[in-house]
Amino acid sequence: MPVATIAAFWGVSMLFVLTPGADWAYAISSGLRLRNVAPAVSGLLSGHLLATVAVAARVAALLAGSPTVLAVLTVAGAGYLVWLGTGMLRHLASVQAQPEEAAGSAWRQAIKGFGISGLNPKVFLLFLALLPQFVVATATWPVATQIMVLGLVHVGNCAAVYTGVGVGARRVLRAGPSAARWASRVSGMAMILIGAVLIGEQVLTRITQ
Repeated sequence: MPVATIAAFWGVSMLFVLTPGADWAYAISSGLRLRNVAPAVSGLLSGHLLATVAVAARVAALLAGSPTVLAVLTVAGAGYLVWLGTGMLRHLASVQAQPEEAAGSAWRQAIKGFGISGLNPKVFLLFLALLPQFVVATATWPVATQIMVLGLVHVGNCAAVYTGVGVGARRVLRAGPSAARWASRVSGMAMILIGAVLIGEQVLTRITQ
């Protein structure tokens, strides 16, 4: 697989990763509440890795061809975002100057991260639309292998950006409790807004059909 193709995909992937969304909001909230953002970021990355495997196995194509299943997954993922965002807004006071991690917290944060990215059908559809465009038909590598390599490049971009976002949130925390509460409030509202938009899109789709 040509290095130039991988480099081109890296640039396109980075543009998508740098666009704030639900993953950003969760990375920020984790940076505000935990000493270590690695578990939360790992959870987010596992969702993107799942999308890569699904595209390589052509599962995403089947998902895209089933509007009902896609709608159910979209609403489920959107509801999960709204639930998390609401929880953040209800517990702003829990943001302390020295956040602590309870026993088992790392696993919980990883599972939440996986839920955010893994239950977002738009991640699967984005990969389904993007990854095949960079597959080289004449390459000696099998198509599935090429897709996996490109997917890992994207996961690497996500790891760098989401970790940076989470660490940046920790610096906001050091600025004082008021700044931390403000950042936590924005993250929570962003999750709720994204979830509401996803649900609204599904409702509109059903009305116009």
